Amino acid sequence: MLVYGVDQLGHGNAYRLTETRRQINDVLLFGKPDVKLKERRQLLVRQRVYADTSVIGGCLDDEFAEWSNALLKKFREGAKIAVISNLTREELERAPEEVRSILTMFPDDFIADVFLGREAEALADLYIEEKVVAPKHIVDARHIAIATIERVDVLASWNFKEIVNLSRIRAFNAVNLKMGYPLLEIRSPREVLYEKEV
Repeated sequence: MLVYGVDQLGHGNAYRLTETRRQINDVLLFGKPDVKLKERRQLLVRQRVYADTSVIGGCLDDEFAEWSNALLKKFREGAKIAVISNLTREELERAPEEVRSILTMFPDDFIADVFLGREAEALADLYIEEKVVAPKHIVDARHIAIATIERVDVLASWNFKEIVNLSRIRAFNAVNLKMGYPLLEIRSPREVLYEKEV
């Protein structure tokens, strides 16, 4: 990337270039330009949690409701940022109305929308190729890939068979490291909430 100094552009142009770069970074990090310094600090320390469909559905499941609802409360309060993918939204479209309506309770300021793109599709395909999960679990692989590409702080799921289990977590992360991606934290909502206690 070529960065022009004051000598090439003049003081005013260099300032505009820096200001534009800051606004672009704000949009990428916070979803909007011109974020004030105090708000920027608060947003940077909030944990970005990718919530798969099981977390949302867990709000109405007797076994998981306590922790799913507690995590979603943290999202609504703005204590954590809910990272919701188009894949999660598509899966919710096929869910009962009471499950679909759960996301409507979130303020837009505390939801980061992310999307399944080519890079995530290729990474998900590699998980299948490396036999981390079977081809019939491509959707689970895509959730992991999106969360990895988006560099979330943690992916939360109640899917203990295909996602939240030690051997799979290690296998997903082995592929991630091999491809130059960072490690992905994968936890249940209970662990996300009580990370200091667990």
